[in-house]
Amino acid sequence: MRGARFSAWLPAACLAFSAFVFNTSEFAPVALLSNIAASFEMRVADTGLMLTIYAWVVALVSLPFMLLFSTLERRRLLLGVMSLFVVSHVLSAVAWSFEVLLLSRLGVAMAHAVFWAITAAITMRVAPPGKQTQALSLLVSGSALAVILGLPLGRIVGEWISWRLTFLLIGAVATVMLLVAYRQIPPLPSTNAGSLKNLPSLLQRPALIGLYVLVMLIVTAHFTAYSYIEPLVQETLGFGEHFATVILFVYGLAGLVASTQFSRLYASFPLGVLFGAVGLITLSMLLLLPWGGSRYTTLLICAAWGVGITLMTLAAQVGVLKLAADATDVGTAIFSGIYNVGIGGGALVGSLVILHSGLSRVGYAGAAIGLLALVWGLGFCLHFMRRSAITEARRAEAAGPLLKPKPQAGLTTSD
Repeated sequence: MRGARFSAWLPAACLAFSAFVFNTSEFAPVALLSNIAASFEMRVADTGLMLTIYAWVVALVSLPFMLLFSTLERRRLLLGVMSLFVVSHVLSAVAWSFEVLLLSRLGVAMAHAVFWAITAAITMRVAPPGKQTQALSLLVSGSALAVILGLPLGRIVGEWISWRLTFLLIGAVATVMLLVAYRQIPPLPSTNAGSLKNLPSLLQRPALIGLYVLVMLIVTAHFTAYSYIEPLVQETLGFGEHFATVILFVYGLAGLVASTQFSRLYASFPLGVLFGAVGLITLSMLLLLPWGGSRYTTLLICAAWGVGITLMTLAAQVGVLKLAADATDVGTAIFSGIYNVGIGGGALVGSLVILHSGLSRVGYAGAAIGLLALVWGLGFCLHFMRRSAITEARRAEAAGPLLKPKPQAGLTTSD
């Protein structure tokens, strides 16, 4: 019985570990920029362009690629994406110039865009019956582990041996996951993936558009400060580089714990989880500087921050899957693109704040954008919940006294 239960979870576990590998690759260059710059005799600021380009490529190609591959069988598409990921990392490891390295990272970014556009929906389909939300939490747990384990390990390998070996090891682990996916993921015909004809319908759903705007605002707010958390901790708060590593570990670990509790919390308070998380992110950035004089309070704030961003990401992704249930892959592709717009936009806003106001202001700038996100989210949520209640009441009245309006637990596709 236990063996059967383990086998039932293998496909979802494979996707979760693949998420760990993909996110480790995304964040690995952050810890390797100095080594990469030295090997190509470039400035760190110039090699940092690969981070910005990566995020914007993901944002730009997520929707077009998903529309292009909307009818392709999901397992075949997943294996193709993972193959591109592996080949791109081999090219990264042997790159003989920065231009070649940049080209290889473009390949990784394109694989990343499609992977995150289809993986949430695939995870829900291969999950054991009745365990869809738990499987999605497992997927995000794999993503969170990239910050806890993947990033530090990549940095250690890069500093002790070579940044090229870091990329080669990521490619090797991805190859193993490719083989496991080939064995464990069943053929999955494209269902409810959506196509170009679904796009106008999705764009005419105010609740979905409102959720997208909320995600863009809060992710921009988050990365306005988080992109510069390491120099902020060391230069502004006055802690050492080792403590900065501890902070990143605590941040990721808190997010991992939050992901394990998500399904239970979301089942009872879907909107409370979403807006509570947005508020927690905003409050964490606001308090980081004034309350960051102590190591303990700084760790506590960063732990709360990690919980907030994890719960927000999960709640928003589940919301998109519900609101775009008839075109899940297209809806998720737009979500992925908007998320990466927020990543790039936040890093840009943070850079401008540092140039004009100083590093110490990035937390306040992020909190200001987060407050805007909270006001926007609560405003559109209350508006559409009121509209849904009115719609349900009218339906009940038209159907007769036997049909009573159902209580609204959250946003629905009818919004």
